[in-house]
Amino acid sequence: MTEALDPQALVDALFILVLTAFVGYEVVSKVPTMLHTPLMSGANAVHGVVVVGAIIVTATADSPLQLALGLVGVILGTVNVVGGFVVTDRMLEMFRSRPDKGDNKAEDGKGPGA
Repeated sequence: MTEALDPQALVDALFILVLTAFVGYEVVSKVPTMLHTPLMSGANAVHGVVVVGAIIVTATADSPLQLALGLVGVILGTVNVVGGFVVTDRMLEMFRSRPDKGDNKAEDGKGPGA
C-alpha cells in the first residue's frame, strides 16, 4: 500500500459524497408519513446486504488495521440494522388497534370465560 493518493480522485470522491448527501436529504424530506415505514423496512434490508459485504471484506483482510476497520464496519452496520427494525416496529405499533378496557368480558368475570 505504497501508492500515493491522487488529489483529483479525492476531490471527485468528496464531490460525489456531498452531492449524494444533498440529493438524499431532498428525496427523504419529500416522503409522505404513510410511506416512511415501508421505505424504512426496505432500507433495513439493504443495510443487511451491506453487513454481509462488510463480513466478506473483513474475512479477506490482510493487515490488522484492515481487520479492525472491517470489524468496526460490521458492528456499526449491525447496530444500524437492529436499530432500524426496532424503530420500524415502534412505528407499526402506532397503527395497531388497542382493545378498550371495558371490551374484555372474560377478565371482568361477566363473559363466557369466567
